[in-house]
Amino acid sequence: MTILWTAFIVGLLGSLHCIGMCGPITLALPVFRNSTFSLLTSRLLYNLGRTITYALMGGLIGLVGQGISMAGAQRWLSIIAGILLILIVIIPSRISSRIAVLKPAHHFTAFIKEKFGGLLKKRTLHSTFLIGLINGFLPCGLVYVALTGALATGGILEGVLYMSFFGLGTIPLMFVFSLAGQFISNGVRRRFTRLIPTFIVVLGILFILRGMNLGIPYVSPKLEGDEQMEMINCH
Repeated sequence: MTILWTAFIVGLLGSLHCIGMCGPITLALPVFRNSTFSLLTSRLLYNLGRTITYALMGGLIGLVGQGISMAGAQRWLSIIAGILLILIVIIPSRISSRIAVLKPAHHFTAFIKEKFGGLLKKRTLHSTFLIGLINGFLPCGLVYVALTGALATGGILEGVLYMSFFGLGTIPLMFVFSLAGQFISNGVRRRFTRLIPTFIVVLGILFILRGMNLGIPYVSPKLEGDEQMEMINCH
């Protein structure tokens, strides 16, 4: 699926946003001072846990997208997803935070943070992996962006792959930060963070073009359903 590379780039560019949101949790992970192997393994397990949660969420949202696609609305699904991505950038966060449907997320966040407390006290590889799994459920604007893309894929497996690539994109910088976060300057973070809204808008435009079914390779390829309809019309 040619659109998967966009998921990886969203994760890669958004890593600094992840550091801002999840940095305190990452820096509070158990430290294994007597074993470099355990330290590196724990950080990998933490990031693997996040990615697994993202993949599961991608499967669920992909199921929704699959249902819409089966109803013959795959093109419109892609266009709507693109519009939503652009709106995420345009609508100020102070307005989106007041939307009633998003308020339960704040209660869920409080519940998740309670679970973190007990796990952070345990210095085991198992607890670090669980922290990563739970961390993936924390409400995050960047994850919402990725889930919108996963929705537009229109399939369960495709949704899993999309969110897996997103998770993999976040790992390199998050892994480095978990080991030496204090060495990443605020200036570097700000420069990368400024790129995120621009790329999200570009991603939204790509999804809109994809839904327009223009027959442009890699950008707006013909969807299978529409090709079949054209063959039927020709006959």
